[in-house]
Amino acid sequence: MKITAAVLHDMGKPAPYADSHPLAIEELELDSPGPGEVLVKIHAAGLCHSDLSVINGDRPRPMPMALGHEAAGEVEEVGEWVTDLNPGDHVVMVFVPSCGHCLPCMEGRPALCEPGAVSNGAGTLFSGENRLKLDGKPVNHHIGVSAFAEYAVVSRNSLVKIDHSLPMEIAALFGCAVLTGVGAVINTASVKPGTSVAVVGLGGVGLNAVLGAVLAGASRIIAIDVLDEKLELARQLGATDSINAKDPDCVEQVKSMTKGGVDYGFEMVGSPQAMDVAYRMTRRGGTTVTAGLSHPDHMFSVQHVNLVAEERTVKGSYVGSCVPLRDVPRYISLYQQGRLPIDSLVGERIGFGDLNAAFDRLASGRVVRQILVPA
Repeated sequence: MKITAAVLHDMGKPAPYADSHPLAIEELELDSPGPGEVLVKIHAAGLCHSDLSVINGDRPRPMPMALGHEAAGEVEEVGEWVTDLNPGDHVVMVFVPSCGHCLPCMEGRPALCEPGAVSNGAGTLFSGENRLKLDGKPVNHHIGVSAFAEYAVVSRNSLVKIDHSLPMEIAALFGCAVLTGVGAVINTASVKPGTSVAVVGLGGVGLNAVLGAVLAGASRIIAIDVLDEKLELARQLGATDSINAKDPDCVEQVKSMTKGGVDYGFEMVGSPQAMDVAYRMTRRGGTTVTAGLSHPDHMFSVQHVNLVAEERTVKGSYVGSCVPLRDVPRYISLYQQGRLPIDSLVGERIGFGDLNAAFDRLASGRVVRQILVPA
């Protein structure tokens, strides 16, 4: 079938993207789903910093590539072997397909699925196949999803079935922002009630980390960003304190407020400098978690003796260390109970024609989640 999709042909084009147009809106040929695959009509796709990181070259991927990874839609057709989904079902897409059989999957860590990592890095579906073509030549899939499109063929292993009552534009956020931000707090860090938390970087993932800290019962939640409007939104979502990261005394303020530093520091920017801030404001014996994805050449260093003598813990968090089939329904239930108020994170709805300019707005940091509505 013929579909409209946003294709990145070359990484690293200069901003502003409204002028350089890194994303080309193309008519692609989409093959029918193969065994274990599903054709999904995309109803909503969130614009995430991980997409921007491919556009600007921070996350190298094979080109050309149809972008988009945070999405929700409706099942149109199922391939052979798919017996638990039917046309009309609503689904959230998860950008790491999990096999269930490799060692990480068997340990309950499907975000680290080894075959899933291989297929994502190669730009294929989980099967190793490619279902997208432009003028007869293959177009790579973005981490198994390629959701900036009217339709997508994805692995069954990349889908979580959801209730029809959930609005699609809300559902899309559960595929990345909610899983990553809330999961980093609940799963990776295992934040305890009554403890203190600092969140450095208040994009979609960082604000979900604030919501996760509220859910976990943290007694003090310190929001840190360079934009005052983001700090205000974080306070509305439950942050008890906020500090502008431009303040040269930011770290010392946090240490003073918490009598030595927070129990848990979260870096949600994808920057070694932000990671250094999060680490330095974490107390002796505390845990610093990062879910930010920086360029592969970027390094973060710590004082070895400090790490040992203060018994520090530094942890990475990918997809919020989540088990999507378990956590997506849990987080949706919390949203439906009013305990995970992500509605305020959903921003402007856009069409294909505004995608490039929308990534300029995302790069500025002044928006949270813009939603592509293909139809």
